Amino acid sequence: MKKIIFSLVVLTSAFISAQNNTSYWQQHVDYTMEVDMNVKNYQYTGTQKLVYTNNSPDTLDRVFYHLYFNAFQPDSEMNARLESVADPDSRMTVNKGTKENPEIVSRISGLSPEQIGYLRVNTLKQNGTELKYEEVGTVLEVELAKPILPGEKATFNMEFKGQVPEQIRRSGRNSAEGVALSMSQWYPKMAEYDFQGWHADPYIAREFHGVWGDFDVKITIDKNYVLGSTGYLQNPNEIGYNYQDEGVKMKKNKGDKLTWHFKAPKVHDFTWAADPEYVHDKLTADDGTVLHFLYKNNKEIKENWKNLQPKTAELLAYFNEHIGQYPWKQYSVVQGGDGGMEYAMLTLITGERSFGSLVGVTAHEMAHAWFQHLMATNEAKHEWMDEGFTSYISDEAMNKVMGENAENPHSNSYRGYYYLAKSGKEQPQTTHADRYEMNGLYGASAYAKGSVFLSQLGYIIGKENLAKTLKRYYDEWKFKHPTPNDFIRIAEKVSGAELDWYLMDWTQTTNTIDYAIKTVEKKGDKTSLTLERIGLMPMPIDVDVTYLDGSKETFYIPLQMMRWEKPAQKDQKRTVKKDWAWGYPTYELEIPAGKDKISSIVIDGSNLMADVNRDNNSWKPSKEKDAEAGK
Repeated sequence: MKKIIFSLVVLTSAFISAQNNTSYWQQHVDYTMEVDMNVKNYQYTGTQKLVYTNNSPDTLDRVFYHLYFNAFQPDSEMNARLESVADPDSRMTVNKGTKENPEIVSRISGLSPEQIGYLRVNTLKQNGTELKYEEVGTVLEVELAKPILPGEKATFNMEFKGQVPEQIRRSGRNSAEGVALSMSQWYPKMAEYDFQGWHADPYIAREFHGVWGDFDVKITIDKNYVLGSTGYLQNPNEIGYNYQDEGVKMKKNKGDKLTWHFKAPKVHDFTWAADPEYVHDKLTADDGTVLHFLYKNNKEIKENWKNLQPKTAELLAYFNEHIGQYPWKQYSVVQGGDGGMEYAMLTLITGERSFGSLVGVTAHEMAHAWFQHLMATNEAKHEWMDEGFTSYISDEAMNKVMGENAENPHSNSYRGYYYLAKSGKEQPQTTHADRYEMNGLYGASAYAKGSVFLSQLGYIIGKENLAKTLKRYYDEWKFKHPTPNDFIRIAEKVSGAELDWYLMDWTQTTNTIDYAIKTVEKKGDKTSLTLERIGLMPMPIDVDVTYLDGSKETFYIPLQMMRWEKPAQKDQKRTVKKDWAWGYPTYELEIPAGKDKISSIVIDGSNLMADVNRDNNSWKPSKEKDAEAGK
């Protein structure tokens, strides 16, 4: 049966994926939810209708829901992790000792029953039939009354209730900056099922994975509250609040509560925030996208938030140009949360920052609209694709938008990677996001090493090919769930290079790059170099030579296993030498000029190759003896 399905799908190339040698498929969900929030005790009740489409070739006899708010309880896995890890997240801890004698404890462990978070399912039916289910921490395990066959749909109707926790991590009430409600991970969310099976990960601290679908959400709340949300507001006249017209207007309403109605197409998450003191500004970008800004009515931050708005439009334009067109009609930057976190069609960020920091966090979280909410990798398994790609493109954008003009805008990422590689504690990037020994190791691996993956790929295949790769990646994988192999196959198709070795060594091992100039010798009227591969990870090599007259020349040594040569840069004087096969630890390079005519020799003058020991990468006449001694 699978062979028949495969042969049929081959006819439509848009559905072909490299991820596991079968036709690509993904599940689909449509949510209709109504929730009533009590802003006095921060409890809410809700109903949910979920239409689930099984696009997989498998028959499903059970499903799982995420109940994220259950993490904010003293007996939760999240709290246990906080109390056991060597470097707990400072946002989730408090010092009950002194500065001299600190006693760092988890903030979750001290929550009272009125302060904890929870999500509880009261009733759950499948096509009208009551279901058996069990709440296991942050996951609801559900036994189906009838299996869902391939191609079939099932409708789940649920009644649930929740309590918003005190602001601890990402979501919650009464943040440190005074935002009343940051409502992320607030509803029972169907877990993702893909070619690797169910992804019902417990919520311990890390990232998320979700099913694409359409959301229709009604939120009933105190009439004095202003909301920022995923989706488009459907009833501005009814509530007296208009997101669409220029100049947001309010009018008096009868009753104590209002119901805000939002619809969000083709998203895998739904988030909102609310506060009675939000200022709401709007700006229409050049491409027609309406940018919304909601922040506290605080005169100390107002100027920065006003100045942020045109910069956000510039960031949007940069990402549109260098990745692909933002597909939704609006994007919101909302003060809330505990730092910065991306959600569908919006971000929650803390707002009491310097202007540079405010733009920087907006750039990073906005970039996630592409690298997570359009190319939606499994963040628990491939967190480096999510955070690393976002870090790379947001650094590029900041370099342009803020006029930083750095030669290498990713220098901080390289420093972070070098620290990780030399720490002796590095774990492969294939490590599950929750399984890193320390939080710092996760951060350096996901953000820094993930960003260097792309920057260094530009060194390997050329910056133009990297730029083309990112755009083709968007074109082929938007609104899908790509894997690392899917991305590297795009890079191979764009460049023509064989790149499986790069993906494997960089992400699946902790092998490092270390090339050296071992000896430099006079050979008649020429110069002979012995290059040495010290690290286990292979790379193609650029040897940059500067002559005494100021001229420069590059000698390019292709990596044999790439079966390809990188194009020369514009106006670059370059000589392509014979391939260097990985199994040979040394390589002899001949330069057609005497040592007396050479000012310097450098392996990778661009500094884009993440060589962990650059001290042995260069030679100058004054250091001839050291170089010849292999130092």
